Amino acid sequence: MLDIVGKRGWYFLGSGLLILAGLISLVMPPGGWVNLGSGLKPGIEFSSGSVLHVTFDKPVSDTDVRARMSALGHGEALVQKSGDRAMIIRTRVLQEPVGGAPSERETIQEDLARNVASIESAEFASVSPIVAQETVRNAFIALAASAVGIFLYVWYSFHRVPKAYRYGASTILALLHDLVIVMGIFSILGRTLGTEVNSMFVVGMLTLAGYSVNDTIVVLDRIRENLGRHPDRPLDQLVNESTWETMGRSLNTSFMVLIVVLAMLLLGGASIRELLLVLTFGSIVGSYSSIFIASQFLVIWERGEFSRAWRWGKRAPAAAAMLLLHVIGR
Repeated sequence: MLDIVGKRGWYFLGSGLLILAGLISLVMPPGGWVNLGSGLKPGIEFSSGSVLHVTFDKPVSDTDVRARMSALGHGEALVQKSGDRAMIIRTRVLQEPVGGAPSERETIQEDLARNVASIESAEFASVSPIVAQETVRNAFIALAASAVGIFLYVWYSFHRVPKAYRYGASTILALLHDLVIVMGIFSILGRTLGTEVNSMFVVGMLTLAGYSVNDTIVVLDRIRENLGRHPDRPLDQLVNESTWETMGRSLNTSFMVLIVVLAMLLLGGASIRELLLVLTFGSIVGSYSSIFIASQFLVIWERGEFSRAWRWGKRAPAAAAMLLLHVIGR
């Protein structure tokens, strides 16, 4: 039986590199990566504005559409192709009709139909800045509330186990691990492919939270069972054995979820694409963290490695300074 616990340093190293890449993408300003855009590109629900999804009766060029938008006084408009004949046009909040004058949306559609190509269909959505701010706040509140609820639930469920709070904390740490990695992936996709973060992204993150916790509890519950049967055995041995006993179930569940989500992603579902992307990456990352990350926190805690890492982190700057002075002195 492979010693999973003994190689936990490699798992944390791999996760650390993924998290670091995502954090760099999240904090780096626009243009930092060869003039790429900013990370976590907000959708209309979070940034306010208007979105017009236009389908023409023939293939059109985004350059032509962009030129017409500039001529109409919307030089800030972002035009993105969505197939040969469809365009997604994002602008500031468009004005509603005043008096007998047409609305800005109607003016844009008439101009595009006259100067670019006839329009088969058009979908329009608009969100005010106040609604966008409320959406962002509610999204953070929902994620924070779910994390607190999960911690309390796991703590209560494992209250018969010594130091039950560690199980709840390990579950939350694994959940944060999954959420941060998925956010980092979306940040990179936002810079490179223009993938937006919208309400479907929030729904996906909340779904990922439930999926990740469910997968993690399967492993932790088996550790609790084995701990009750063999209380005299070392914790690292019990964790290793429990991980192997639940690995097949975790991988099979994730594989089936991944097949269904990929099928939906490839066969359609453009309106829920962000949700499906979160579930695709989340099912992979969640399975990894449930097997290789969550239970390892229990071992690290039991062995006091958290406190040793903290003490090392406090001494690291002084040690680096001494090394630098030594090199300069030579």
